[in-house]
Amino acid sequence: MCGRPREHTEGQSDGAPLTDVPARRLADRFGAQPMTMIGLIALAAGSLILSLIPATLGIPGSIAPIVVITVGHALFQTSNNTVVMTDIRPDQPGVISGMLNLSPNLGLFTSASVMGAVCAYASATINITTVRPEAVATGMRVTFAVAAILIVVAFAIAGGTYRRTLPNRTLAPGVVNSFGIHGCRHRNS
Repeated sequence: MCGRPREHTEGQSDGAPLTDVPARRLADRFGAQPMTMIGLIALAAGSLILSLIPATLGIPGSIAPIVVITVGHALFQTSNNTVVMTDIRPDQPGVISGMLNLSPNLGLFTSASVMGAVCAYASATINITTVRPEAVATGMRVTFAVAAILIVVAFAIAGGTYRRTLPNRTLAPGVVNSFGIHGCRHRNS
């Protein structure tokens, strides 16, 4: 039903055993910021697909977008944590690590409440026990559309940050940035 919280393990994506290790390897190989952006793209794409998919496809039609969301979440979470931990002062790792552990939990509780309210409002019902399945489907579609829009906003924010910091980042070995620099520090002259 709309807004029902799900079990969540702190610091892990839903498909953690299958997605976290490959996500870490991709972030190490291609750089954390590009993988953060790709993770956001996957999250937005999966949410958009779920908002547009016809109800006639049922559960089998929902599996592929959910897999895309799971992979995107793993890529985003792993890469974003790496980006955040990269530029901290030596006296900050404990505080920053604590904030990284706290923020997904705050996001989970906040989004469960807000997106549940969006779903209930879009379902246009007062009594959940008498709601028609079509109304619930509409509520879920609207909820995933709102999620996709919010992820696009996050993508724009991350993209602006990425463009500002790219020339000053140390790249993973073998990775070439847009300036043609191979795995070394680029300084503005």
